[in-house]
Amino acid sequence: MNLKKSLLLVGIILIIDQVSKIYIKTHFTYQESVVVFDWFKVLFIENEGAAWGTKLSDLLPISDNLGKLILTVFRLFAIVGIGYWLYDIIKKKSPKVLVLALSLIFAGALGNIIDSVFYGAIFNESTPVQVASMFSDEPYGSLFYGKVVDMLHFPIIRNAIWPEWMPYFGGKTFNFFEPVFNIADMSISTGVGILIVFNKKAFGKKEDEEENQNL
Repeated sequence: MNLKKSLLLVGIILIIDQVSKIYIKTHFTYQESVVVFDWFKVLFIENEGAAWGTKLSDLLPISDNLGKLILTVFRLFAIVGIGYWLYDIIKKKSPKVLVLALSLIFAGALGNIIDSVFYGAIFNESTPVQVASMFSDEPYGSLFYGKVVDMLHFPIIRNAIWPEWMPYFGGKTFNFFEPVFNIADMSISTGVGILIVFNKKAFGKKEDEEENQNL
């Protein structure tokens, strides 16, 4: 995969991701849901933290605002690092599967960082009774303090009960799949999944070259 194809893929994912987020943000009240199938519904929530809504302030003795700022800055540095790595492997003509996976990860990370950096400054607050508007005179935050918009929910298994013999979980109810996510998250997860499943193909060229040099 060359640079043009990689950029095209990143661009397509970004457009789909941002269009879906902006539509949800400007048409849904907070936590409003639409059932598409029994196992899939569109559910609007906002994520202020990292994966599954985890806040840095939950792990460290710092304020929510400082934790949010640190997380956003970290994501920006990560984006730069991933972008440089992607450019480098394309330049070196690395295996297509590696370029594909990293393009997906880069697109997803970039999609979510757009929310974190800009959404707080351009949208007003979403509430259970108020739909947000874009370019509001009363934004809910500021630059670097935005919330990531999530909307995809797949409650495939609901209110199931763990067997009694299972330690700790026995007798408790659970739902699968509980987390709510977005297109950017899907892109990142797909890219990581490709790297795990096709690890040898993704990094095989470099390994083969190193083996030949050692012979």
